[in-house]
Amino acid sequence: MSQNSFYWVSAHRTDKGKVRSINEDACLDRADLGIWVVADGMGGHAAGDLASGMIVRDLKSTDPGESLGHLAGDVEQRLQQVNLKLQLESQKHGGEIIGSTVVTLLAYQGYCIYQWAGDSRIYLYRRGALKQLSRDHSQIEELIEQGIVTTDQAEQSPIANYITRAVGAGEDLDLDAEIFEPCDGDLFLLCSDGLNKEVTDAEIAGILGRYNFQEAIQQLITLALDRGARDNVTLILVQARSTSVAAPTET
Repeated sequence: MSQNSFYWVSAHRTDKGKVRSINEDACLDRADLGIWVVADGMGGHAAGDLASGMIVRDLKSTDPGESLGHLAGDVEQRLQQVNLKLQLESQKHGGEIIGSTVVTLLAYQGYCIYQWAGDSRIYLYRRGALKQLSRDHSQIEELIEQGIVTTDQAEQSPIANYITRAVGAGEDLDLDAEIFEPCDGDLFLLCSDGLNKEVTDAEIAGILGRYNFQEAIQQLITLALDRGARDNVTLILVQARSTSVAAPTET
């Protein structure tokens, strides 16, 4: 059992970018509940903003319960319900997929769980090193894992945006999930692919290491916009801080 106890601070930012006419991303930033969510409505499909908005709206009333397992189970159940609602909505639109990627971070006492479907990502920044915790559910990622293409080749591939899992994309929602024991000072970044399309992992690490919490968010969004922001850009930064140091009255 983890002996660590944390309080959590977080901040978020979303922008429709330089190309899209609407923002199909949505996010939930609730440090008080220990839940953070980024959802990216599937571009090119009907009502992507409806799908991402439905995810965030339904998760706002999540019950943290009395354990991390209860919290994760409640979130998964709600996402399964959203999946069913989107299936019904799709039927009203002639069967066109109405879907959204999702990535969550859930915290309870000394542990956390992250869940995801699609290519929205969660990263961990710890002691100067950035690590992608999630694995993109995409056709190109499958080809990389099979050794058919390299990472550099993947960036230029015409199927680079084809995802293999999403809320609303099929009758059954298949979520991946991992449990994680954080350390004091760990910084988590949840983002839609509008960020990592424009900003490299090395650049993300450099910004997280150079700037304070709020400045880092602004720097990441600004850099994505400066690069053309071909897609909506959404990110949440979440930090675990030990309760052995008194929590500030304001964050």
